[in-house]
Amino acid sequence: MEQPADQPAALPRPGRRKWRPSTGIELGLVTLYLSFLVVIPLAALVWKGTGGGWSEFWATITTPDAKSALLLTIAMAAVVALLNAVMGTLIAWVMVRDSFPGQRIVDALIDLPFALPTIVAGLVLLALYGPKSPINVSLAYTRLGVGVALAFVTLPFVVRTVQPVLIELDRDMEQAAESLGASRSTTFRRIVLPNLVPAIFAGTALSFARALSEYGSTVLISGNVPLKTQVASVQIYNSIQSDNNAGAAAVSTVLLIVSLLVLVALGLIQRWAVRRG
Repeated sequence: MEQPADQPAALPRPGRRKWRPSTGIELGLVTLYLSFLVVIPLAALVWKGTGGGWSEFWATITTPDAKSALLLTIAMAAVVALLNAVMGTLIAWVMVRDSFPGQRIVDALIDLPFALPTIVAGLVLLALYGPKSPINVSLAYTRLGVGVALAFVTLPFVVRTVQPVLIELDRDMEQAAESLGASRSTTFRRIVLPNLVPAIFAGTALSFARALSEYGSTVLISGNVPLKTQVASVQIYNSIQSDNNAGAAAVSTVLLIVSLLVLVALGLIQRWAVRRG
């Protein structure tokens, strides 16, 4: 039956996209690649860590050395992630909204932790904050030194996540709010910040996950003092060196679980932000 000329053409109803053979091939290649690169190694790690049963797994991760290393690592990662959420957002704001001499140099320095080998970063921090510090500030072999090292390597995550959002943010709404008498702080809190929240959470979660796994920058400045400054990654390495592969896998499994929980929480927060528009 022909559709009358005066009626608009029916719009296609939303639904599942039609399956194409090429889609199946692409999906198969992606699944195969991710399986060999991510899923299978992680599954092997969990199997190795829990191979002796959950009671042995619990006993392994609650030994004094492992428990202290895990608590220190998670606590420091959380503190550094929160610090990056604030300072990273502030740095991104300055880089986008302000103009000053040497801005391009500062912009390049922000990415330096991405390019610099972390063991070199540890050596630099040890030379600056070690026992022979040229500025008479010794943070070596302290928990504060561990925090400084983690803050150094995770600095770019929040900055580079928030910066593109600020660049694309429409400033007309800010100007309209200010023209109606809103203060700069009110404009930032009511208009700018809600748009930045998903990016801030994303960068903070990435910063936290990165801090959990950091080894190179902490191995020198921490001094690896058990029950005091030894982080989980160093404790894992020491366990492998002592031929305790099961213990290393158990501690690694805890870090894996914590990282997955953070990433899942990030996904839920982003969906909530999208629903709120």
